[in-house]
Parts: sequence; C-alpha cells; structure tokens
Amino acid sequence: METMEKKKMAVVTGAGGTLCGPIAIDLAKQGFGIVLIGRTAEKLEKTAEQIRLAGGECIVALGDVKDENRMREIRDEAFRRFGPCRVLVNGAGGNQMDAITTVNEFEPAELEPTHDFRGFFDLDMSRFRDVIDINIMGTVIPTKVFAPDMIRAGGGSIVNFASMNTYRPLSRVPAYACAKAAVSNWTQWIAAYLAPAGIRVNAIAPGFFVNERSRKRLMTPDGGLTPRGEHIHYNTPMHRFGQAEELLGCLNWLIDDAKAGFVTGITVPVDGGFLCSAGL
Repeated sequence: METMEKKKMAVVTGAGGTLCGPIAIDLAKQGFGIVLIGRTAEKLEKTAEQIRLAGGECIVALGDVKDENRMREIRDEAFRRFGPCRVLVNGAGGNQMDAITTVNEFEPAELEPTHDFRGFFDLDMSRFRDVIDINIMGTVIPTKVFAPDMIRAGGGSIVNFASMNTYRPLSRVPAYACAKAAVSNWTQWIAAYLAPAGIRVNAIAPGFFVNERSRKRLMTPDGGLTPRGEHIHYNTPMHRFGQAEELLGCLNWLIDDAKAGFVTGITVPVDGGFLCSAGL
C-alpha cells in the first residue's frame, strides 16, 4: 500500500509497559509505522488498540529481546511492511523480586541458617543473571538486528533506557543497578562506534515512575505511600512520581535530527530533580 511505503518505521521494545506504551502511541501519532515488541500479548494489544484508534499503523510482535533469531524474524516481517527501521527505542527491561533484597545493608543474622529477611547472600543468582540479561542483552541484541537497516537507509536514532541506578546504586536492587549502569556505558560505546554510519545513540534515565511491579513497593492499597515511597518523594525536589507522558518531550528531542543532530552518546535524566538533591 502506498501509505505504508511512505511511513518511517519505529521499533519499540517493552511496548506494553507503563513507559514505552505511551511512547509507541505518540510515535504512531507522528506518522511512524510502529513495531510493538514484548512478551505479553495482552499488554501489547492494549497499546495497539490505542494506536489504531488514533489512526496509526502497527505490528504486534511477541518475542524475547534476548532471542536474536526471534528479533531477526520480527525485523524481516517489519521490513516487508514498513521498510527500514529509522527509530529504535530499547525499552524492554525490568527487575525480579528474587533479585531484590529486603534489607538495605548487611546484618549478621544473614549468615545464620534461618532468618526472616532476604539479604545479598540469599539472592537467587539465576534470577540475578536474568535481570542482567534482560536489561543489557535485551538492549544490545535489538541494536545489532535493527541498526544495519538504519545504516543502509542513511541513518537513524536509537534511544536506550537507563535509570537513576545508572548514576548511583539504589538500595536493595543490586542486579538492576549494575545492569542500568552498563546500559549507559553501552550507549556511549555504541554511539561512538555508529557515529560514522549516521546513527545517533542516546539514553533516557527515568526517575521514579510507578508501574505495576513498583506500585506494590511504593504505594499502599489505598493509594498512599509506603515508607520507601515516602523516602523517594522526600528526596525528589518535585515531591511526586513522574508520569509517562513527561518522557515524550525528551524522547522526541533525541530522535529529531534537526534539533538534536549533534547529540549522541548522552544519558538524559528525567527525574524531577532527584539527582540534584542530597536529601538534606
């Protein structure tokens, strides 16, 4: 179809999530043909429904971003429909409860046979490794698969998802912290590597945005704050959590070749001032 041939293609991984769902919808409203990648069909279909209601076009593609063969299958299907990828948003990632401690620092009882908390020495290393893989390899592999089409088309933009953990390791989330630090480093490395090919690579580091998983740790059933949620509000100068729509301006700037054409290899915090506050 003629309309499909004229569309630029944007690939969004983690497109069923709290943050990347609205990003995918916004890109569709700008005229991109969207490839929605994720592991949960129900979540992806919710995003797809919003895109279609807005008059946009998308492909729902179930797949694990760590599976290179599956990513290549998705690339082939997407290329046939929309042509080469011009924007890649590597939003897939996340954490796992078994890779999170329930205490902020070591307690001697942790070395005893039985105790009623989960410390670092209790963590399931297979789950720890899963967190590393989804956040790091789940960013590297889609880049490897979709960037060659950008090169052949004359350029493109990649936006990775970092975190506040990129800058300082937050308590209780050791696997997620080291993974997100690695995402920023990878962003710099691949930005320098792909610069001669006309591809700009940057990252966004969201502050505290509530999703389904974090809601249980940060908010009470009645909509109030847990002690950890209160601590985050106290240390965020704007004294609130972010809204997904508040990421759109940063992302749209980063992918705009006219307005950010000389910008590559940076990680932009969108954090309500969290990084500029010492909490004192």
